[in-house]
Amino acid sequence: MPSQEVEALVVGGGQAGLAMSEHLSGHGVQHLVVERNRIAERWRSERWDSLVANGPAWHDRFPGLEFDGLGPDDFPTKDRVAEYFEAYAEKIAAPIRTGVEVTSVRKNEGRQGFHVETSDGTIETRYVIAATGPFQRPVFPPIVPEDAGIAQLHSSGYRNPGQLPEGAVLVVGAGSSGVQIAEELHRSGRRVYLSVGPHERPPRRYRGRDFCWWLGVMGKWDADIPPQGAEHVTIAVSGARGGRTVDFRALAGMGIELVGLTSSYDEGVLRFAPDLAANLARGDAGYLAVLDEADAYATRNGLDLPEEPEARVLGPDPERATDPILELDLAAAGVRSIVWATGFAVDYGWLQVDAFDENGKPDHRRGVSSELGVYFLGLPWQVRRGSSFIWGVWHDAKLVADHIATHRAYLRYR
Repeated sequence: MPSQEVEALVVGGGQAGLAMSEHLSGHGVQHLVVERNRIAERWRSERWDSLVANGPAWHDRFPGLEFDGLGPDDFPTKDRVAEYFEAYAEKIAAPIRTGVEVTSVRKNEGRQGFHVETSDGTIETRYVIAATGPFQRPVFPPIVPEDAGIAQLHSSGYRNPGQLPEGAVLVVGAGSSGVQIAEELHRSGRRVYLSVGPHERPPRRYRGRDFCWWLGVMGKWDADIPPQGAEHVTIAVSGARGGRTVDFRALAGMGIELVGLTSSYDEGVLRFAPDLAANLARGDAGYLAVLDEADAYATRNGLDLPEEPEARVLGPDPERATDPILELDLAAAGVRSIVWATGFAVDYGWLQVDAFDENGKPDHRRGVSSELGVYFLGLPWQVRRGSSFIWGVWHDAKLVADHIATHRAYLRYR
């Protein structure tokens, strides 16, 4: 492709990039969306086979399109989510070019805009929107060496139980991915160890309403600063098998061995922190706090919702909370594989501009970066708690598009 000029370049063809395209079109901003693979590629090839969305169909979508053929409280499969974004791209006539990877973005010298190198030629643009989201580079804690004789993969590379070697499996991570993968492996007949670190554990449903609804009516999605110490705490919530509240006691009861935070490895032995009981207790406290706030809201606003006292019955602590496993000889326990459900990091190596802080993190305010003309979209807590969700990124994209429209109006003044 020869050199091309566009007013705005959106990098990334997932939920953030499509939301950005819709709002740019609304302002009449000529733009191009480039995606190195296919639309919503991560939903297609970086998720396990049985994954469903963590939010119900009525909630986790854009305002302008519903999930065809699904009930409002259904949880779409990963393939349905990818199809949804394809349909949305067609609906808004997004100017998207797939199979194009951006390799560098540099600020022009002596003139406005940016010079962009791609796998399909160069692009000159005035505005660059980095809409690649937060799930770019899988995080592998450097604990177990590659030559330890244990199959290791990140949750983004896990597909199904048949993919792993025969034998027991250690799943590291107590968020949505780790919990769902651990349960799937257990149901397939595997012996499973689940390493549980600090986490939030909201109720899936309470008093007939999904927790997404409760957070919405109580204004929790609009919180603009994470609670102190909870910036990187994982959330244990699942839409699997119709959507149920994650219950670590139930997982232990079905035979999954719970251990604390994975801390170190030496000569075939993994060591775990003695924090399982404390992590479970903190998760329970957060869960009960949500119930308390929901009850108070229902009473204050006179909501006629069925009471659910049984939701507060937590049951006995699992044995490993009081008698924790602190060391595990992997060979003796028959553990032949580890699934690291330990999250992701961003990767902006291609964005070679002054838009990052001293720690290499995006330096921005509500998506507007410190480098004039460069924007970020889809980051956790970018504007509010809901920023990295499908519906949240749509609203954040409007703020970014509004900023671009205002700036270009100044540039057009004569």
